[in-house]
Amino acid sequence: MFIRLIALPVLAAALLLSACSKEGPPAQPAAATPIAQPYEAVAAQGKGFTVGAMMSANTVYVLFDPQCPHCGRLWEASLPLQAKVKFVWMPVAFINAKSAPQGAALMTATNPQELMTTHEKSILSGAGGISAPSGIPAEITQAIEANTRLLNSLGADSVPYIVAKNLRTGEVVSNTGALETPALADFLGVDRP
Repeated sequence: MFIRLIALPVLAAALLLSACSKEGPPAQPAAATPIAQPYEAVAAQGKGFTVGAMMSANTVYVLFDPQCPHCGRLWEASLPLQAKVKFVWMPVAFINAKSAPQGAALMTATNPQELMTTHEKSILSGAGGISAPSGIPAEITQAIEANTRLLNSLGADSVPYIVAKNLRTGEVVSNTGALETPALADFLGVDRP
């Protein structure tokens, strides 16, 4: 009985710590009700960089803040699946002042997969991520701001936020928080690596 009393709060805390939330009062969604078709909305409105199986019919959209360590864990979990799935990583900016410049650097990188891997290793080690240029092109700043508004309009208040179509069922699925590779594969409906 005692172990159960201790285990439940620990489990609840672990689940809450799988995503980075916005601080302060909850942001008001741009729409009065959540978007009915989140997959289509994110596909049409979001901007980011693409990695993985470029010709895959299965596209996974990930809204992430470059300063979020849970997003770094999701990045690492996604690496073994990138031969099977096309991922589009869409930076948002709400954690701190580094979020937007780092997102811009990732969006404009000649090799975003390599830079993202370097960046996430730095985030997960506590080193703060990649250095980012101070001058961000206006269109990139606007894209990151639009991604952040899109995240709000989806009713999400934390990252990473994943939206995809499950390959096995065809059902649109969404998740807030990081997943380990086997759980991510199941969530996406692809074979585990």
